[in-house]
Amino acid sequence: MSEKRCTIAVLVENKPGVLARVSSLFRRRGFNIESLAVGTTEREDISRMTIVVRGNDRTLEQVMKQLNKLIEVIKVSDLSENSVERELALIKVHATPAKRSEIIEIANIFRARIVDVARDSFIIEITGDEEKINAFVDLMRQYGIKEMARTGKISMARGPKTVG
Repeated sequence: MSEKRCTIAVLVENKPGVLARVSSLFRRRGFNIESLAVGTTEREDISRMTIVVRGNDRTLEQVMKQLNKLIEVIKVSDLSENSVERELALIKVHATPAKRSEIIEIANIFRARIVDVARDSFIIEITGDEEKINAFVDLMRQYGIKEMARTGKISMARGPKTVG
């Protein structure tokens, strides 16, 4: 069986220690979490975890079954197909006066926003799918990336289907 990337949405009780129990399940199974984003939902007592993991169909099915067994887990959904996916990145890039206009132009092409300007750097905010973020990062490398933070993927099923 070939490996694939799977995006899993997990609704959990918003309580201390739940993230540790969920990540521990992946550790015990020997899976590397490629991306993890956690936040509250429209209800303060429920958090949503979006987890990206790689594996074959059998092992991914097993992970989803194991997640469902955790007491604090309310619902587990596979969002690998037919979903809207986004990521946020903040990138601090070296910006000499001679290169500032080039960087601004590239940011505009990617619909990114410059959110901080310093004497020798910009902080640029960009949202989009993983490929868009990676393409932007590759272009910014030539100017010198000083620091970068990425949120990890969040995902939502298209149309009327909901996780909750």
